[in-house]
Parts: sequence; C-alpha cells; structure tokens
Amino acid sequence: MTETNQNRIAIVTGGSRGIGRDTVLRLAARGVQVIFTYNSNRAEADKVVDLAAKAGGRTQALQLDAGKIESFGVFADTVRNTLAAWGAGQFDYLVNNAGISSAATLEAITEAEMDALYAVHFKAPLFLTQKLLPLMKDGGRIVNISSGLARFAMPGRIGYGPIKAAVEGLTRNMAVELAPRRIAVNVVAPGAIATDFSGGIVRDNPEVNKLVASHTALGRVGGPEDVGPVIAGLLSDDFGWVNAQRIEVAGGVHI
Repeated sequence: MTETNQNRIAIVTGGSRGIGRDTVLRLAARGVQVIFTYNSNRAEADKVVDLAAKAGGRTQALQLDAGKIESFGVFADTVRNTLAAWGAGQFDYLVNNAGISSAATLEAITEAEMDALYAVHFKAPLFLTQKLLPLMKDGGRIVNISSGLARFAMPGRIGYGPIKAAVEGLTRNMAVELAPRRIAVNVVAPGAIATDFSGGIVRDNPEVNKLVASHTALGRVGGPEDVGPVIAGLLSDDFGWVNAQRIEVAGGVHI
C-alpha cells in the first residue's frame, strides 16, 4: 500500500454487489479510500464495509437510487460532508456502475421500462458526474460501465443493449469535455457475468451458463473477480495515458 494510494479517494455507484462490490474491494486492497452507494440492501453494504476494513481500506456506504436524478444534489452534499470528515476536499476517481437489467423484447418492452433503463444507465452517469465534478480533482479518472451487448445483439435486449451503446458515446463526449481538466474517461464493457444481475440467470441457470461459455473463446462465464481488477487498474497511474477507450472484459465472447 503506497502513501499515494492512501491519499486517493474513489466513488463507486452500485458497490454493494456484483462487479461494483469487487471493484470496491480491489480498490480498498490497493489502499484507495472508497465511498460507494447501495440502493436498498444496507446489510450487504455493511458486509462490503467490513470486508474492505479487513483489507486495510476505509470505506463509507451511502444510499442512492440511481434512477432518482432529482436526488443527486443532496447526494453530492453528503459526499462533500463525507470527504470533509475524512479530512479531504475532493476525490480522485468515479466509477458509474449502478445498473438495472431488462430482458424485454421489441414486442413487449414498455415506455416505463425504457424510461427506467434510460434514467439509470444514461442519465445517472451524465448527471451524477455533473453534480460531482466540483468535488473531483483535476487529473482524476472516470470509468463508465457498458456491456458486450453494445457490440452484438441478442433476443430480449432491445432496451438494454442500445442504451449501453449510448453510454459508450457518452463516455467519448465526456472525455472531450473534461480534457481541459486532464480527467480521463473510459468505459468497461463486461460480458455475461455470474452475479445476481438479471435474477442471477447466468450464475444460477446451468443451460444459460453453458450457452454463454460455448460462445466465449476462453470457454467459461466470467465472474466479478474478472472485471473488478480491470476497473481498479484503469483508475491507476499505470493507465494514465488511456483515455476515451472501450475495454471489453468478456473472455472473447462472440469474436
């Protein structure tokens, strides 16, 4: 753990489970202090705090519903107060990870479902970043989360896939606009990951798990532990010259 990392602070949305959880713990193990959000499951968030403490990292769990854009101003104030309690005025890294799933087809998707996907996956990274920018250090780094489904199509992803493609466009535009502040912005696109996302279908359904593995060059489904280190790595100085890039972390799916 370096002194430099001990002084660095990250914010990770959706950090109580899955990829976000692994990212929080990877950062904590590197000595980065982490503020992470959870939506409703405080017990799981507390578990992450405990695990991070065992790894030697300081974390704080804050409640946030990423679909409620109107709450972001209050959330930013809470972040400011947390930073002050830690003896800091700004943070270094932002990971816009919070998300919801959708398996709707073209015939079945509703306007309400599409609006929810748009709010959580596109408006939240845009407007949460906007609200937090005054608290972010120049030279910081942002990672947004996309999906392999932004590159290839599958039935039942008529809303989710295209909105993730929009996140990739958002990332490039953010990188251009934040360049004067030397803030780098990249996007990580995981493949199908064995978590509780989408009702745990990839993790818990043997047929789906086998199907995904059969289309993946490395022959298996990915786990959070395959993605978290990549996100944590992109935030480090080792990747300081990587900017406005899409990094697919999927074991070579649908090459």
